[in-house]
Amino acid sequence: MAIKRDFTLDAKYRQGEGLILLSGIQALVRLPLDQHRADKRRGLNTATLISGYRGSPLGGLDLTLERSPALLREHNVVFLSGVNEDLGATAVYGSQLANLFPQPKYDGVLGMWYGKGPGVDRTGDIFKHANFAGVSRHGGVLALGGDDPLSKSSTIPSHSEVAFYDALFPVLFPGSAQEILDLGRLGFELSRYSGLWVGVKIVTNVADEIATAEVGPDRIVVADPGFLYEGRPWQARQNPLLMPPWGLETEREIHYGRLEAAKAFAAANRLNRVTLPTPNAWLGIAAPGKTYYDLREALAELGLDNAALRQYGIRLLKIEMLFPMEPGTIREFSRGLEELLVVEEKRAFCELFIRDILYNQAERPRVVGKSDEHGRPLVPADGELDADRIAQIVAARVERRIHLESITARVALLEALRQRPAPLTLTRQPYFCSGCPHNRSTVLPEGSIASAGIGCHGMALLMDRKTMGLTHMGGEGVQWVGMAPFTETKHLFQNLGDGTLFHSGSLAIRQAVASSANITYKILYNSAVAMTGGQDAAGAMPVPELTRSLAAEGVKRVIVMTDEPDKYPKNAAWAPGVEVWHRDRLDEAQRLLRDIPGVTALVYDQRCAAEKRRLRKRGRHQRGGMRRLRRLRREEQLPLGAPRRDRVRTEDSDPPVVL
Repeated sequence: MAIKRDFTLDAKYRQGEGLILLSGIQALVRLPLDQHRADKRRGLNTATLISGYRGSPLGGLDLTLERSPALLREHNVVFLSGVNEDLGATAVYGSQLANLFPQPKYDGVLGMWYGKGPGVDRTGDIFKHANFAGVSRHGGVLALGGDDPLSKSSTIPSHSEVAFYDALFPVLFPGSAQEILDLGRLGFELSRYSGLWVGVKIVTNVADEIATAEVGPDRIVVADPGFLYEGRPWQARQNPLLMPPWGLETEREIHYGRLEAAKAFAAANRLNRVTLPTPNAWLGIAAPGKTYYDLREALAELGLDNAALRQYGIRLLKIEMLFPMEPGTIREFSRGLEELLVVEEKRAFCELFIRDILYNQAERPRVVGKSDEHGRPLVPADGELDADRIAQIVAARVERRIHLESITARVALLEALRQRPAPLTLTRQPYFCSGCPHNRSTVLPEGSIASAGIGCHGMALLMDRKTMGLTHMGGEGVQWVGMAPFTETKHLFQNLGDGTLFHSGSLAIRQAVASSANITYKILYNSAVAMTGGQDAAGAMPVPELTRSLAAEGVKRVIVMTDEPDKYPKNAAWAPGVEVWHRDRLDEAQRLLRDIPGVTALVYDQRCAAEKRRLRKRGRHQRGGMRRLRRLRREEQLPLGAPRRDRVRTEDSDPPVVL
């Protein structure tokens, strides 16, 4: 029977059966729709709440959801952009309690939380509380953790499985858009069955890939694990009474009931499986998620296809549920092996669970991964683990048994790289976009020092702008609170983006005020979360209201700087004492504020240039600079096409950036 193929824009979400084309992000959008369809087929009327906070590699998820409001309504999906990650997770936690309130609208509510690696870290408290409380019987929650292993858009590299494990979430790792759909469906069912939130590790290459995927109502058939708990058929229970003694009872149920139920579900539904069951193998190689596909690519580069792997005695294991590790599959896979190589990115995770399962076995293979049998580094824990690095690792382990030119050459290359340093390469320093307000706003007066913050303006660290230090999102300026008593430096400027301010930075200002720190917050109000797609900042307020909020927090003096001082309404309700200055007076304003004891603020209000250009192309932004230019030309009685005088500037008249 021919497979139906429909690659139209609408098909990736609406086509019920056949082959579709979509990205990893779009697969995450389709996932709750497929679960809703499956629930409907079994007679359940369910809805979904999606909330969280954007950040690479999930930075475009919220934008993709917002583009399809009619589609979301059809499937009872509510999207709520979180002010920050932990508040988004709290909202998702609340969705699981809807069935406990009188007159619920639905049989159950599904939940999806999303956030990048640092967002997973900051959300640990509510993760643990929500996981203890459990999920509703016909609900279930997936927590999507976006990992950036090469730190392309993050301050530090991340891998979220350790944080999910700490919250006692089962952890899934899809390796493709197809697996986002398949594992995601099984993840919802696993959450319902076990009563636990389920963490889903999404790496950059999987989120960004464009691929075909097969869909259909019968693609996912969920097997009943038949798990017994205390002699009775397992049924997960909700318990939102998060205090003693109920919390202690729930802790016991999580360890001996819910997590064991998750293992039973993994075994029944083959979440981890031997993909190449070579008889009489001497070597077994296990890899999770996307890394498994990198492993297969590496083996192909070495000339080891399935037939060759069988010939040379190599067995393969694909791990899709990293925690809790299902022991039956591991024992089956390891039977008769001499060596078990675990290939995974970052620190050892699956390797530890595999070694723990096999430790008390009478016959067990040698387990190697991050270190070899002599304690020497083997699988790197830093950077990104791609197919090329995996090929070098595998070649080094098998060359004593397998004599192929491709393997010998790879080992020789590895030895050569060890003996000579990496060649120098030319690099280009990152810089602000043309017309970016940060190009001007991050300049400091003579004798001052600034601290960087999370956002595009953080690139000031790479420039000659006397900018130093960086802390986590929402802690901007508090590092100075701890530093100030121990330095002769009297004052600090702290860069703080508007997105970060409304996310969590307002608490940092409160801490600085409470500590009577001498600090000036430069609030860079560019009206867009530019690093993740130009979204509006959730919970944002207009500049006049912001000045009143700052005054209420105890900020001593506030100056608003802008490229268009006349753009505010005449009846704008500013905080007492606030002055609006043109951006040309930036140096003067900074010198004034740094001499005022206590906490002061400079609000630099100018829209992100890249986002402004996007809006202009869509006809959604009026050129305020051109309006001012026309007015000045009228006053000077000059034709519009006449050359501009030096004193006439528009918001796009910054000098070009030389790279």
